[in-house]
Amino acid sequence: MEYQRNRAERNFATLPDPVATARGSDTASPGLRKSRFQIGALPGRLIAAPGENGEGCNIGPMNVPNDLPYGRDALRGRVAVVAGATRGAGRGIAAALGEAGATVICTGRSSTQRKLKSDYDRSETIEETAELVTELGGKGIAIPIDHLVPDEVKGLAQRLESEFGKIDILVNDIWGAEILKGGPPEWNTPVWKLDLEKGLRILRLAIDTHLITSKYLLPLLISQWHAHPARDDHGRDARTTGGLVIEVTDGTTKYNASHYRISVYYDLAKVAVNRLAFSQGHELAPYGATAVAITPGWMRSEMMLEHFGVTEDNWRDALDPTRAEQNQPVAPPDFALSETPRYVGRAITSLAADPERARWNQQSVTSGELARVYGFTDVDGTMPDVWRKMEESERS
Repeated sequence: MEYQRNRAERNFATLPDPVATARGSDTASPGLRKSRFQIGALPGRLIAAPGENGEGCNIGPMNVPNDLPYGRDALRGRVAVVAGATRGAGRGIAAALGEAGATVICTGRSSTQRKLKSDYDRSETIEETAELVTELGGKGIAIPIDHLVPDEVKGLAQRLESEFGKIDILVNDIWGAEILKGGPPEWNTPVWKLDLEKGLRILRLAIDTHLITSKYLLPLLISQWHAHPARDDHGRDARTTGGLVIEVTDGTTKYNASHYRISVYYDLAKVAVNRLAFSQGHELAPYGATAVAITPGWMRSEMMLEHFGVTEDNWRDALDPTRAEQNQPVAPPDFALSETPRYVGRAITSLAADPERARWNQQSVTSGELARVYGFTDVDGTMPDVWRKMEESERS
């Protein structure tokens, strides 16, 4: 059975024993091409570029914004919407954008302001995420929204247009189907044996939410392109950088094309989100905007840490095989390459701060892949890349 790494809120109580799998790079050309935004020229970078396996990385307190390959004000004045910012990757992404000074609109159903039905019975709220954004140097604003309700998302767009006039970054991180997808005993079950209602709910949560959100918010992302035309001395359009759309998924386009993912419904959901970045990138390119699909690696989300009975401070304890003697779950060896939710957030922030980010348009990438290009690290100073490890394992 394929070993599934998690994304935003993977329920690690459902993980099977790992076997080696692989992915290939979908971005060799843009990833290898030098940019004026890359390592040596980055504002706030304290040391030289890191080498393979993270040698040379900053290992100081990585919650300090100017330890990153972009300054603490790199996104000051930019307005970002993180749709699905309650926990997991969404919270990590919002926090990382806050590190760079962005104004971050944190949306989701789990809120202290308004009771919306969530598919999870958990304590995290979008208000907590917004507070974290502000603590890290940005401005966090929590707005409870059910992204499956078009009128609510339309109302969000109207509010943002009234208050800000535009948005610069849209992160579609809505998911919410961890419980619905089931655990390993239910994986690899043929479609005719699966519950149809649950399966269609997975697709609605994973795909419809993203489409509804883009429908109403993308006009705000391209509005500045129309409002501020720029021409060079020859009368040509001199605008080079528009807005950024991020589609968060599980697995790159190349990996998912050759690997069956749990079930027909889950497989279709994750493939579709990658394709959304590709198709939206095609439609946004004439407006100077960029769309990218990104997948985290093995992420230490709230659910995963709870499953292993550890915290972010002692997560490595989960690798101790003697835990089995106390009937405690033991993480597989590749857990050593896991990452915090902030890591994928720093990947997205690096893209947002890159004036040449259009080179990534329509691409499907991983957090570890972008770390090698831009030089950011996780909060502990490491540069984990479990996808790369799996690729190497499959080749061998």
